Amino acid sequence: MDYVTRVFEDPRDIDAHGWDSLCAQQDAPTPFMSHAYLAALYESGSATPKTGWKPQFVTLWQQDQLVAGCAMYLKSHSYGEYVFDWAWANAYGEHGLAYYPKGLVAVPFTPVPGSRLLASNSNSRTHLLKKVLELCKEQELSSLHLLFTSPQDREACDALGLMQRQTVQFHWQNAQFTDFEQFLSTLSQEKRKKIKQERRRVHDAGVTFKTRFGAEISSQDWDFFYNCYERTYLEHGNAPYLSRSFFQAMQDNMTDNWVLFVAERAGHPIACSLIAIHAVGTDHAVAYGRYWGALERVDCLHFEACYYQPLRWCIDNKVSCFEGGAQGEHKMARALMPVTTYSAHWLAHPAFADAVERFLERERSGVDQYLEHLAERSPFKQGA
Repeated sequence: MDYVTRVFEDPRDIDAHGWDSLCAQQDAPTPFMSHAYLAALYESGSATPKTGWKPQFVTLWQQDQLVAGCAMYLKSHSYGEYVFDWAWANAYGEHGLAYYPKGLVAVPFTPVPGSRLLASNSNSRTHLLKKVLELCKEQELSSLHLLFTSPQDREACDALGLMQRQTVQFHWQNAQFTDFEQFLSTLSQEKRKKIKQERRRVHDAGVTFKTRFGAEISSQDWDFFYNCYERTYLEHGNAPYLSRSFFQAMQDNMTDNWVLFVAERAGHPIACSLIAIHAVGTDHAVAYGRYWGALERVDCLHFEACYYQPLRWCIDNKVSCFEGGAQGEHKMARALMPVTTYSAHWLAHPAFADAVERFLERERSGVDQYLEHLAERSPFKQGA
């Protein structure tokens, strides 16, 4: 059956129910591919042409029914992606070629694995990717990149000959722990002792935590969170990717997808961390470490706010997995273990495509060796 292709520059012009229904059918749905999340990125000014993210949401239709779609952006830079291609861009520039604009199928500022090519079946998924590639060629883009893809995405990319790339993240798995102490008991003595010492330092500094879930997170809480979030970026010399109005949209439209951990001392909030959640109450519930910030410095507070409090909450609420975000092998000391994440790439220039393919072969070998090295450093007790 023939497909009708429609491209939307404003995600709000796409029917939200149709998009979300399609997203729910995928092998790896996440809240970050929901219509509300993507629309909030645009409406808040966080991911727009002005910030270097020009939306071109590609959709396929059959008899007015949405059967496939993806969030594609034309990028004028490589910030906010977490799969790094700066060396590729530099190589293009050294040869007098333009790397930007490029095509990107991803969730802005969100290094979370999940479905990228939303489709009702494998045929429509492959056809969607074909249309995306056609659009890239028509607009003379240098390249196309699909980031943090799902297994079904990778099958479509393989079928069309895209190059696959591997990176490493660190995720925690809940082995049906009854409480935090039981979780600690599975770790080696060294790692268990280290975590207890870190938690004791925070406690001895007079810091306590309050947890707020969903509608319990007040507007005042969101204001405090953004103050912390913004300060963290500014302390590193960067403006924050996400605006305050984006988080207002999260409060208004995705309330039940967020948990806030607020650190207090002497009755005053001093720091917080925010995690996203998906499908709590099911066997496939996942939590995602997202943002943190502090107004006061306390030794080990980051570990408590970003790892130990979320892990405790995940255990209490039977969440099966906690994804710790991009990079950071220090997370292994907190029992977040390495997992392989994937991206797929197409380059229009044949010579550069060959060069990148050779680079990726070497990189894959390096990633395999890195994973073997990490496996030798397991924080768990032998036999646990």
